[in-house]
Amino acid sequence: MSFVLIPVIVAIAAFIVGRSSVKIVGQAEVMVIERLGRFNRLARSGFNILVPFIERPRSIDVRYLSTDVSGQKRITAGSTSRIDLREQVLNFPSQPVITKDNVTIDIDAVLYYRIADPQKATYAVQNLPYALETLTRTTLRNIVGEIELDQTLASRDMINKRMREVIEEASIGWGVDVTRVELQSIEPPRDIQQSMELQMRAERERRALVTGAEASKRAAILESEGLRESQVRKAEGEKEAAILRAQGLAEARLAMANAEAEAIKRIADALPEGQAAMYLLGLKYLEALPQVTQGQGTTIFLPAEASGVMGALGGMKSLLERTNQPAAANQQRSNVSAEPALRAANDDLTKKS
Repeated sequence: MSFVLIPVIVAIAAFIVGRSSVKIVGQAEVMVIERLGRFNRLARSGFNILVPFIERPRSIDVRYLSTDVSGQKRITAGSTSRIDLREQVLNFPSQPVITKDNVTIDIDAVLYYRIADPQKATYAVQNLPYALETLTRTTLRNIVGEIELDQTLASRDMINKRMREVIEEASIGWGVDVTRVELQSIEPPRDIQQSMELQMRAERERRALVTGAEASKRAAILESEGLRESQVRKAEGEKEAAILRAQGLAEARLAMANAEAEAIKRIADALPEGQAAMYLLGLKYLEALPQVTQGQGTTIFLPAEASGVMGALGGMKSLLERTNQPAAANQQRSNVSAEPALRAANDDLTKKS
């Protein structure tokens, strides 16, 4: 019976020794190999053989955040001999942070890092994930404690940049490259949130009122500009119309003056020399008599020169007869027709006086 157990024990021992001696490392993974308790080499991806009982892989601590069925987050810790060289995410629950204006807020941050030197990550720090989490928490408290709540809510990029610089400087001796630090959420207390909502609503109402006032102001400006433009256009039109009317009146008066000058010239050519003025004066006198005699109870004093004018009109007939026979005939008819009017006007004036 013992002879049967010996080969089985030998086979089991060989299997255990072979399993502990042969290591297959995956892509983007390494193993820290120790020989007699001291660092010897790094086992890269592929097939690796370890000396039994002399060489063994060194285990490191891991820490990650998991979510159960109910949605509650919890941290799971463990250890592994395989070091992942890919970029890793270190997510941890939100933590209370006090701002400069003494407001307690809950901030949830996430850290992205990559192990650049597995040897330092194994021997330079006892628990790398926990060290990074603690460093992130303390750095976040220090940065947020220097600024106020409003600046904290509006300066996420600044906070992320400063946290990355501080954490990267502190963790460079751990063989870790910090790629990114992000703030997932910032949650102020409920009363602060209500005050912020009221403030935001008041600010939006103020902006709405300002926008309405600006719109009304702009509309009034446009309306006044339009009214001014219309008045200017109207004034320009009236100006052009007045100019055109003045030009037309001037042309009409000029035409009338030319016609009157032509008539006077013809009258002067038809009458003897020096008699044209006396003739025209008599005509004006006859045209003015009906207007002078209008109205009741009017007393009119005729000037002494009126008799001379009337005598001149009476002597026109003889003057015209000596100059031109046809003109004399026409002048005789006009004198005959004018004498009754002159006599009637003289009688009327005599009665009223």
